[in-house]
Amino acid sequence: MNKTEIRNGRLLSLLSRYLNFHSDYIKENDIKEIAETGIGEEMAFGLLLASAFGLDLEKNWEDIEFFKEYFPYIFHKLDIEEFKKNPYYKNIRFPERKIGNIEFGHRTYKSYEAFACGDMEEMPDGRLMPHIGFFTEEFRYPIILENGIEWMTVTPNEIRTLEEPEHKAHGKVLTFGLGIGYYPYMISLKSDVESIDIAERNENTIELFRRHILPQFPNRQKIRLICGDAFSYMDTIRDGQYDFIFADLWHDAGDGKSLYLKTKEYEKKYPNTEFAYWIEKTIRCYL
Repeated sequence: MNKTEIRNGRLLSLLSRYLNFHSDYIKENDIKEIAETGIGEEMAFGLLLASAFGLDLEKNWEDIEFFKEYFPYIFHKLDIEEFKKNPYYKNIRFPERKIGNIEFGHRTYKSYEAFACGDMEEMPDGRLMPHIGFFTEEFRYPIILENGIEWMTVTPNEIRTLEEPEHKAHGKVLTFGLGIGYYPYMISLKSDVESIDIAERNENTIELFRRHILPQFPNRQKIRLICGDAFSYMDTIRDGQYDFIFADLWHDAGDGKSLYLKTKEYEKKYPNTEFAYWIEKTIRCYL
């Protein structure tokens, strides 16, 4: 491994542990104390995180170089109003309901809590740049729990990473994975999207969506729900039956690699259909 690969691995390992176990470590008073010196909030956030990671930015030249190469580019203070204006957040009321092992609920990001907020990018020199966001106030978002464990969400990360496949969707669309219906809702608003078939294998997820979310869609006549395995359904369609297929079958890049590669094989079978994949750039960074 070269130096860049080693540093990429170090960064991703540090961020993974932080996001999974200490994401709300940084507090508002800590940010304000540093910001009073004239440093912006994003850099203050990065400095506090470097301290939490145990980096020595005074004497250790390896840590100093590592910090300069990555930290100024990956942390982003987000505007909460931008997301409150999102059509899904504005128009969809999300009741807390449960059927079987599937439950609708809510979670909250605390002020200055860190979270992923975009696809990872690979720079020309090989550096991997994740994007980590934070708000300066609490932010409440909807989730789906499966057996009490968070499975699907509508967070700023989902909103940011779905913008490109939303823009590309056209004609007759097939999407794999229902989630909370964010992607179908957004593309149903597009005049160039004729119909949206959604393949989802969990009957309880479908039933909760059908009862409580779909009736709020202004263009719900475009939606058709298919209960079943995505790949089994793929084997029944013909080339050109859909203009656009979007796959979102995975929770994150870690569990998405094998499913992504499996879905990619279908592009060869359906050359007249355009394919897109959730967090494809991030997944490809791990291949």
